[in-house]
Amino acid sequence: MKRRQLLAAGSATLALPVPAMDFAPRPAPAAIRASIDRIIDIAVGIRPFRAHGPRLQAQHLHGKTVVHHYGHGGSGWSLSWGSAQRALALVQASGVRPGERIAVIGCGAIGLTTARTAQQAGYRVRLYAKDRPPRVHSSAATGLWTPDSRLIAQAHATDAWVSGWEAMARDSFKVHQSYLGLPSGPVEWHDGYVVSDDGFDSALPGHAGEPDYPDLYDRIADLRPAGRALSPAEHPFRSPHVRRFTQLVFNIPAYQRLLLDDFARDGGELVQRELRSPRDFARLPERLIVNCTGDGARTLCADADMTPVRGQTARLIPQPEVDYALIYRAHNCVALPRRDGLLVAAMGEHDFGSSDLRPDRQQSEDAVRRLASLF
Repeated sequence: MKRRQLLAAGSATLALPVPAMDFAPRPAPAAIRASIDRIIDIAVGIRPFRAHGPRLQAQHLHGKTVVHHYGHGGSGWSLSWGSAQRALALVQASGVRPGERIAVIGCGAIGLTTARTAQQAGYRVRLYAKDRPPRVHSSAATGLWTPDSRLIAQAHATDAWVSGWEAMARDSFKVHQSYLGLPSGPVEWHDGYVVSDDGFDSALPGHAGEPDYPDLYDRIADLRPAGRALSPAEHPFRSPHVRRFTQLVFNIPAYQRLLLDDFARDGGELVQRELRSPRDFARLPERLIVNCTGDGARTLCADADMTPVRGQTARLIPQPEVDYALIYRAHNCVALPRRDGLLVAAMGEHDFGSSDLRPDRQQSEDAVRRLASLF
């Protein structure tokens, strides 16, 4: 159950009973037009998993103060704001004062939110990045709020670390709520369904070489409504085992564009530059640098604690009538409604430890066919 955090979340999220009034009768959800000729894009990204959890540490390096802020696994978007607040505290403790310009390295979810958090605290920010959206790994994420996804190995999750994670998750959740209701819909709530062929007590398959992860959900269970099991008359799926839940969703292209626009509006500068070694920090004019390079830190910082985890998503032609997420538990499939299309995530058995960015169309086609079999 701990090996597939996203798929397992359906069971954990939906275990608690809720009053019947919370789930008034509603029309059956529209069927997904799951057809491979509706695939319009396939994207591959790398989750930057770090066995000891995200690195939040200040270091004096080559005459600079470097605040390391990377290694968030599959929780980058979900934890971004709360984690950025912790990085900001390290910036403030360095002696660099508001009004001074600092550097942020990386233009993914962590880099963008760190830059915005520093701007809001009064710092001038120059953002250095090899690539910018949509050519960053964060652009390939599904967009589900999963603050405990591939974040830390269970062996390293001390009580103190878990308490810190909870505070980070809650702080991030609060900021995400401030983006609800905006015209571009960067953050939205959607109902969802978890479907299982064999019930929810069966173990989920694991990835080769993948560690166990801590079960963190109960610490923040109050941040999402509890769900419940549905009768066959309440859903359109072939499987007899279905549960309904409610999930926070990020429309990532809109979210990235909004963050970039806000960054520029507040005087931020974006410079295209790749840093290849720690000595490149010394070549930047800023005396404080926040290193938000994600998977790039594996080579830039020679961080042996980092493991790449490949992720692939296919995007189908948008279906506005499909406003629900769908998790097909036994087959490692996730479908997610977004403004830019219907996202289908296909989890491979050998993703853990893989940095292969080549799209595997067959993998996505198989996932779409598995979804079609549900209706």
